[in-house]
Amino acid sequence: MRVAVAAAAVIAAAPVFASAYEFTPAPQTDLNRVYRVDRITGEVGSCQYGLRENTVGVTICFGPGEGAGAQPPGEFGLIASRHEREGGVFRVNYRTGEMSVCYVFEEKVVCTPPESVTPAVAQAEPEEPETTGSTGASRD
Repeated sequence: MRVAVAAAAVIAAAPVFASAYEFTPAPQTDLNRVYRVDRITGEVGSCQYGLRENTVGVTICFGPGEGAGAQPPGEFGLIASRHEREGGVFRVNYRTGEMSVCYVFEEKVVCTPPESVTPAVAQAEPEEPETTGSTGASRD
């Protein structure tokens, strides 16, 4: 009897240990793409709808590439910007405050290295941003 009760408890707890995913669409309004993140490992993937002749269409999926694989365990989520022409999303770690930008590149999801604002960075003197092109103002 005790074995049956213990087995039932293990089976009931199994879903707690299963990977849970979060999904969010890319903010780009003309792109039918959804991103997925494993909430524990931070691994990111993406799928989108594609057309194929003589079918109702296909689901095209992109696996994790550089930086999009499993991270040290955390509490991960996805956040889409409100930029309607942006095809990528932010992967956030709610425990550490780190963020990465993830997007599809050459048929893989890639993510920038995780970064976070630390007190030292927040208090540092602001650097002059690098610019490309001219704003019309001259620097002498």
